[in-house]
Amino acid sequence: MRLIEDYISYIKDIRRYSARTQAIYSDALKVFVEDCGAATDEELLKSLTPQIIRSHEVYLLEKREDSPRTVRLHLSVLSGFCRYLMKEKRLTANPVRTVAKPKVEKRLPVFYREESMNEYFAATDCDASEENLALITGNDKASEAAYSRRLERLIVSMLYSTGMRRAELIGLRIGDVDFARGTMTVRGKGDKVREIPLVSSLCKEISLYLQAVETMVGRERSASEPLAVTGKGLKLYPVFIDRAIKKALGRVGSITGRKSPHVLRHSLATELLDEGADLNSIKELLGHSSLAATQVYTHNTIEKLKKVYVNAHPRAKSGGKNGD
Repeated sequence: MRLIEDYISYIKDIRRYSARTQAIYSDALKVFVEDCGAATDEELLKSLTPQIIRSHEVYLLEKREDSPRTVRLHLSVLSGFCRYLMKEKRLTANPVRTVAKPKVEKRLPVFYREESMNEYFAATDCDASEENLALITGNDKASEAAYSRRLERLIVSMLYSTGMRRAELIGLRIGDVDFARGTMTVRGKGDKVREIPLVSSLCKEISLYLQAVETMVGRERSASEPLAVTGKGLKLYPVFIDRAIKKALGRVGSITGRKSPHVLRHSLATELLDEGADLNSIKELLGHSSLAATQVYTHNTIEKLKKVYVNAHPRAKSGGKNGD
């Protein structure tokens, strides 16, 4: 339908949403169209009423058995679509605003303990070492195995040390790393650019990795090429990174929960808060658009504060009883 096509073009070219977000929006609108039976743009406009949208919500919950969180996402997409149609003078009001959204259980961020990450890095230091470069000589099995381990380690190091998103890692170019200043330029959501500081050990690891890549691909690479690539020199993709994280962290016995790039991001934020970093600094580092998105990490610091309180406060130690 033309209205949906125009909206997807709008969020791509004007709002600068990622390809993944575009796909999510397109799929959600397709589900709505199929459910309400609209065959034309005019029928679609007539279907954008509170009653039909509420019926669609019930369809998602009961027929498709989607989770409340997924249903809220579908309603959010429809709301954004309606706001666009209002902007284009095709609707006079946003019907989604009057539809009650299903309640979702508040999820606190999962994170890895610092001890677990230290265990991982200690076990893989050899894979990122300068001496290990001698094992990478070209496109033979031994080189591929050594390169694969080095790349896997680099993915974990960069995500954990910088807090960047998976898509941001994929989009990094060689020229985005300023070794002299110890910084990295990252393009986040909506093409927003931010600069992230790099510790010297990560700078060295990236430098050694780039040497390994050139050995594998058999040529010098330009500043505009992707920083991290497969052994064949191809750009990384989301599933590749997810698999690398699961494989890498799966070897750490103390990490038993979900293994994903985003949990590494949560872990950095939690550690920075525990060490006394202020929320605004963490917000800038993570590339959050609002402080509210960063505040979800304070739950861990609050738990730590509770333990300190119980162990140190006189009334807490006495169970809150009055007396000497």
